[in-house]
Amino acid sequence: MRYLMPSASIDAPCQNTLEIQKSRFIAWCAGIDSVADAEALIARARQYYPDASHHCSAYIAGAPTEDRAIGFSDDGEPGGTAGRPMYQVLAGSGLGRIACVVTRYFGGTKLGTGGLARAYAQSVSDALAELPTRLYIPRRRITVNVSFAGEQPARHWLAQHEAEIVQADYHAEGVALVVDWPLDSEADLARLDAQINPDA
Repeated sequence: MRYLMPSASIDAPCQNTLEIQKSRFIAWCAGIDSVADAEALIARARQYYPDASHHCSAYIAGAPTEDRAIGFSDDGEPGGTAGRPMYQVLAGSGLGRIACVVTRYFGGTKLGTGGLARAYAQSVSDALAELPTRLYIPRRRITVNVSFAGEQPARHWLAQHEAEIVQADYHAEGVALVVDWPLDSEADLARLDAQINPDA
């Protein structure tokens, strides 16, 4: 299943700031490949804003429909007022492989539980409105063996079929191309062979 994910990275997350009754909510959103990546984004926000009141978070570390590699945290806010509303926005976005941290600087005016939930949800929603995305294509790894003469035609054919070459190993008989092939399409290597060896 193909789906959209953030193209912003942990090292350069998409950022957005929302101010409500003098409290500042700073959202960071980025693409992730694992729960560890989500934790790294949270740690980075804590390091960047060490004096903030809270660093609330939510993530989906897989496909948009993922219900196992997910998580959210209120980080000291009243239960259910931060992490869950943030997660609900992420879950409703249709995006996968995404993590978001919202850092709060308390402005002196209490927002109440409903106000907090709305503020955290709005902060994530505003960040998603500006978030650059890219198409994520789940893949499986295969190896394609071709002759030296067939390497360039093979590379062209593979590119046409959205396959990504991750490595090329040269040996006496030719080239072994290590390829990440889209899971949602059949790797019909007989067609590739017919393309590069039409007279065989």
